[in-house]
Amino acid sequence: MAVILSAEQLAEIRQHAETAYPHEGCGLMGGATDGEARRVTRLVPVPNARSDSPRNRYLIEPDDFLRAQATLDRDGLEVIGVYHSHPDHPARPSAFDEEHAWPRLSYIIVTVARGAAGDARSWVLADDRGGFVEESITIEERVAT
Repeated sequence: MAVILSAEQLAEIRQHAETAYPHEGCGLMGGATDGEARRVTRLVPVPNARSDSPRNRYLIEPDDFLRAQATLDRDGLEVIGVYHSHPDHPARPSAFDEEHAWPRLSYIIVTVARGAAGDARSWVLADDRGGFVEESITIEERVAT
């Protein structure tokens, strides 16, 4: 499996991660699944509603999720993934991420070291919830129409 997005979308995710620092930033990725690839066509940033530990956890409130999903639905898109940042930690899923993730979605994680976005990696939780598998991130050049 691979997640496909534009360089501009990856830059937008990185910018959101830097703006949220020292807390985790998060958002939904909308698009479509095509065979073995998920193509991102829209990003919907959402607030990190975590008040007890926003530096190493994120929470998307149900109402925020529903609003973001409605935005994607209006454009005929499905939720294909979630992105979030890891302030001063590697771009790989934590045990908390594994406990709260949903199978079949792409999870792009961006590390942010001292306020600067770095490594971005994408992961998919196995259907049996037995762990994450890394998937490739493909940057696709897109022509504006």
